[in-house]
Amino acid sequence: MTPTIRPARAEDADFIAGNILAAQRGHLTRCAFEIALDRPEAECLAFLRRLTVARSKSWFHVSQFLIAEVDSEPAAALCAFPAAGTRAAVRAAIEEVAGETGLDASEIFRRQGPAANCWVQGGDGDWMLEYVASLSAHRGRGLVQALIDRALAAGKAAGFARASISFLIGNEPAERCYAKAGFAFAEEKRDSTFEALTGAPGFRRFERAI
Repeated sequence: MTPTIRPARAEDADFIAGNILAAQRGHLTRCAFEIALDRPEAECLAFLRRLTVARSKSWFHVSQFLIAEVDSEPAAALCAFPAAGTRAAVRAAIEEVAGETGLDASEIFRRQGPAANCWVQGGDGDWMLEYVASLSAHRGRGLVQALIDRALAAGKAAGFARASISFLIGNEPAERCYAKAGFAFAEEKRDSTFEALTGAPGFRRFERAI
């Protein structure tokens, strides 16, 4: 099966929101984003949807995503983008959407603290891949590998020499997938509070030349 790979569009916002939540959860039942928002799943998805089309463009924004389609329907996605300025862009986007929805951005960032303490993302010169996920019905069909190949080609065309990807420690399917795509261990960071909240010790980062 050869999937159709295309840039995400605004009409993909609902799919991208679900993709982000699934990728953040990984092998867990509740992710750091849900803990930071402290809202039910439906409200977290609504918040994420707003982030995907916010004026402030961050790694949540549809413009950063590639979609793999099967039979003209989105089946998998990831985002790929320059690492430089990531944290500031994410903060601006969350502040924007929190203001629109009546949530306290400072509380979101406070609850996000344990995840921030163990997050690893490589250097500002890296091409980053994030939020890699596929619908369960389409797993094991090569969609993610096709997306990664396209994302790496885009990074190379943009002049980047190294790609970086981070994931939860203990997410073995993700680790196998990225190793298959040529990534290798670079670093990891752990935080006991994050582990108590989520069940994962922290984050691991893989990298590869492109």
